[in-house]
Amino acid sequence: MRGIARVAVVLCALASPASAADYPAPVQGDYVIRAFPFAAGGSLAELKMHYRTLGRPRKDAAGRVVNAVLVLHGTTGSGAQFIRPEFAGELFGAGQLLDAATHYIVIVDNIGHGLSSKPSDGLRAAFPRYGYRDMVTAQHRLLTEGLGVNHLRLVIGTSMGGMHAWLWGQMHPGFADALMPLASVPGQISGRNRMWRRVAIDAIRNDPAWQGGRYTAQPGGLRVAAGMLALVGSNPVLRQRESPTLAAADRWFTDYVDTFVRTADANDVLYALEASWDYDPAPGLERIAAPLLAVNFADDLVNPPELGILEREIARVPKGRAVVLPFSEQTRGHGSHTIAALWRHLLAELLAASGGGA
Repeated sequence: MRGIARVAVVLCALASPASAADYPAPVQGDYVIRAFPFAAGGSLAELKMHYRTLGRPRKDAAGRVVNAVLVLHGTTGSGAQFIRPEFAGELFGAGQLLDAATHYIVIVDNIGHGLSSKPSDGLRAAFPRYGYRDMVTAQHRLLTEGLGVNHLRLVIGTSMGGMHAWLWGQMHPGFADALMPLASVPGQISGRNRMWRRVAIDAIRNDPAWQGGRYTAQPGGLRVAAGMLALVGSNPVLRQRESPTLAAADRWFTDYVDTFVRTADANDVLYALEASWDYDPAPGLERIAAPLLAVNFADDLVNPPELGILEREIARVPKGRAVVLPFSEQTRGHGSHTIAALWRHLLAELLAASGGGA
C-alpha cells in the first residue's frame, strides 16, 4: 500500500444505489473513568466519556471482537456530526461498507468535546490540560474497560480524529486491523496551521473579559476564534459561490459567528485548540504495522498538499498509502472529510487490503 496518489473524483464514485440509506438510530451512553491522569499533570476523579454505538459486537472463537469500528471527530466537534446523511447515510446503512447490521460502530465524544467531560462543566480553567495522547488513552479505556472491545476492525477519524488515527497505530499497535486518517498530516502542528490556531487562542486568552477563564459572559475573543474556524474550514470557491457580494459575505459571516458563539464556550474552544501541543507522530511512523490509508484534499486550507508533508512521510509507514483528492464541485475544503461519498471507494480498498469485510 506504500505510496501516494492523486485521483479524480468521478461521478461513479459519488453515485450509488445505497447512497444516503437508512441506518439504525444510535444508542448513546456514558462511561466514567475513575482517577484519570493527564500527561501534562493533574487528574480528574471522574472523566466522563460520552459515546454513540450502532450495531452489536461480534467475537471469534478466541473471544476477539472482529467487527468494531471506532469513528473519531475533529476539533470543537462531537460524535453527533457523523449522524447525518452525508456520513452515516453513506456508510452505515444496509449493504453499505460499515453496515450497522454487521458492524459494531463506536462514535466517541472526545475529552473536552460534546457530552464528555470538558472545562465548561464547571472546572473552567482549572480543568487539567489535555493533549491528543490523553484523548487516545481515554478512547482505548472506553473501548476496553467500558464496552469490552478488545480489537478494532478499523479506526477512522476526521481532522483531529485523523491525527488520533496516526497515534493509534503507534500507541496501540496490533489493536486495529486498519487505519484511515482523513484531512490530517503525520507531523507537528506548525507553520500556518499553528499560526491560525494561535490567532484564535490569543484572542481568547488575551481578552480582558476572559478573566482567567472565570467569565460570566462569553468573551469577545470567542468571535475571533469562530471567524478563524470559518476561514479555514471550507474552500474559497465555495465561499465565493455562497457569498457573491460584500453584503452577502458579511451576512453569512455574521450568522456563522453569532451561531457559533451561542452554542460554544470559550474555555472549551481554547482547550480544544491547545490540545495539539503533544501531537507529533513523525518519530514513530515506522512502528505503524497496520495498513493505513490517509486521505487529504487539494482544497484543504489546513493541510494544503503544497507542503509535501504527507507525501514525504507516508513512505515511512510500512503498509501506508496516501491519496489526495483534487478540487471538484463536490469537495468542501477541510470539511470534505465528512462527505463520505467523496472517499468511500478508498475505504472499500482499505477494508479489502486489510482483511476483507467485517
